[in-house]
Amino acid sequence: MSTLDPHACRLRVRYKKDGRLAHLGHLEVMGTVMRSVRRAGLPFEVSNGFARRMRIQFCQALPVGASSVAEYFDLLMPEPVNADEALDELRRCTPPSLAPLEAALLPRRLPALEAWADRTQWDVLLDGGVDKQQFIDGLEAALARGTLEFMRGDKPRKLDLVSTLVSCDASASEEGLRLVLQTRATERGSLRPAVLVRSVAGCEPSYVCRMGQWHENPDGTLLSPL
Repeated sequence: MSTLDPHACRLRVRYKKDGRLAHLGHLEVMGTVMRSVRRAGLPFEVSNGFARRMRIQFCQALPVGASSVAEYFDLLMPEPVNADEALDELRRCTPPSLAPLEAALLPRRLPALEAWADRTQWDVLLDGGVDKQQFIDGLEAALARGTLEFMRGDKPRKLDLVSTLVSCDASASEEGLRLVLQTRATERGSLRPAVLVRSVAGCEPSYVCRMGQWHENPDGTLLSPL
């Protein structure tokens, strides 16, 4: 069916990523989700050209090892379906650690998820006796410098911390120091929690979970993907 068909739409699905599957890479997650869509028998469009692939869009890649309750994908469909029934079929055909949580039909012509969802909330846990005040002091010093310098593989990187870190709330708990981070993706990059913790506290977080994703409007209000 033509991609210009007026009945064409997209099914947006929120799903989780936890347990052992938190250690899957983004390409492995994509492959697992596409196999689940096929097993569920959902209609989907395919791309043109020699290598015809399922037309599906994903949000920004989650760091390997991080969990999430707010991952999204858009399945481009040649015709509308019942979103609740599609969700039930996807749940039946998807591994529990990548279980779909919500689904909704949306208009076809929307921006790509990866660029549109530019605000994220993270739940981060630091153990190993990281002191709250020392972390706050280190964060304030990093903000005063304005940038984070770090290595990605064997290449040095620099990230504008002022524009990518919206807020950071730190609280001590029995498990360790817990952080609630609000971050923003920009054209120049996005802030990963492990990079911030490594730069400020000199350690690795013991737990990272993406709790929510939104689009930030020009006036600062947040729009939910669903």
